[in-house]
Amino acid sequence: MRHTIAVLVENKPGVLARVASLFRRRGFNIESLTVGTTERNDLSRMTIVVEGDDRVVEQVTKQLNKLIETIKVSEISEGSVERELCLIRVHAPPERRGEIVELTNIFRARIVDVSRDSFIIEVTGDEDKVNAFIDLMRQYGIKELARTGKVAMVRGNKR
Repeated sequence: MRHTIAVLVENKPGVLARVASLFRRRGFNIESLTVGTTERNDLSRMTIVVEGDDRVVEQVTKQLNKLIETIKVSEISEGSVERELCLIRVHAPPERRGEIVELTNIFRARIVDVSRDSFIIEVTGDEDKVNAFIDLMRQYGIKELARTGKVAMVRGNKR
């Protein structure tokens, strides 16, 4: 089962390397990892997706809490808002552009760059939506693809 863990850490050099090393030493694979500053410049938020049972999540949480730079660790797999961003460069010959624009609109995605023979399309949403859009774009020829990984927050007033 996939678990999403939110980690609030001090925004200092080397913290990301220590977190990644912790997972490597324990033999846990990171499915997705996103990091960015928070509303406070001195804090960063890591959203980590890891595959495993409850024992794995408990072990990871304990190890993360041992790091000096860790402020707070939360498992947020349930009851959360989750999003992912994906940029896709897709082959777009003139005769197929209308179809691509139509699919882009249906998915509430955006064309962010147009060149003579390709589009760069930005799509955001949950993992299933992003995967479905990617699958549809394959028929046009994906030239390049970049994904952010999951970003998540617990719903409501919970912190």
